[in-house]
Amino acid sequence: MIHSLKNVVRAVGTCFSLAMLVALPAQARKINVITATTDLAALTQEVAGDKVDVESIAKGYQDPHYVEAKPSFLLKLRHADLLVLVGLDLEIGWLPPLITQSGNPKIQPAAAGYLDASQFSEILEKPTGLISRAQGDVHPLGNPHYWLDPDNGRRIAKGIADKLSEMQPGEAAYFQQRYADFNQRLTAAEKKWDDEMKPYRGSKVVSYHKSWPNFAKHFGLDVVGYIEPRPGIPPTPGHTLELIQLMKRGNVKTIMVEPYFDLKTPNSIAAATGGQVLVMLPSVGGQKEVTDYFKLFDYDLSLLMKTLQASR
Repeated sequence: MIHSLKNVVRAVGTCFSLAMLVALPAQARKINVITATTDLAALTQEVAGDKVDVESIAKGYQDPHYVEAKPSFLLKLRHADLLVLVGLDLEIGWLPPLITQSGNPKIQPAAAGYLDASQFSEILEKPTGLISRAQGDVHPLGNPHYWLDPDNGRRIAKGIADKLSEMQPGEAAYFQQRYADFNQRLTAAEKKWDDEMKPYRGSKVVSYHKSWPNFAKHFGLDVVGYIEPRPGIPPTPGHTLELIQLMKRGNVKTIMVEPYFDLKTPNSIAAATGGQVLVMLPSVGGQKEVTDYFKLFDYDLSLLMKTLQASR
């Protein structure tokens, strides 16, 4: 009888242990975060540390407007606890169908695991009046390249830290401490960047695409023209000639180009104006050595200041 009772106790104990193991992952397992872009992955990693697994769908060298949807992305999204996206229709051409087809109720729009980072940010270039396709790929809710202002990076990181704290209350202090550390480091880096850029505030530049309004506002650049005649529309000979004349009149020598655009037209404009083409990185991972949010600004600002100094 005693032997049988011991077996029952042992069996109950085993079942209890198994139940605890089954219950444990719901509380203690890592949150699986999928982000639309590498910048959001980098900011998530800053505040989440080793408490999450985070992966970006788009690569840092890709145009985030035009990512080829792959079946492997469905698998990533199917197992995501949290999806962080840029929003403002940046991913409109590829992400919504993947979200729907993933069959994951956690990450559907308005669900608890769907986080639009634009809600935390200062958004520029919000169109007014009627919008039509004749204006190019205009974003009706504003320019979606907002992460290129470190002040927005700070706001996004806080929003992600708060969301992770909500998802895992037991780790909230950890996430908030990680954010506080990130904020302190970003504040110091921002002061350094702002001080270094002071001599170049007001500098006139040309950009290929409208990727840089937040960057330009923060660092005091004057973007006077674009190689695209309208957003998403390839350059035409007539527009290119007008841009060359504009640059000559304004003595503009700096041409900022994202890494996924053809350099043929920018190079021809540079040759005609005595300008310099800079392949600027809009995202973490655009070059192998640019592995985090801080290195993104270090890379772009170093390249930009070197060129602006040389053109004086």
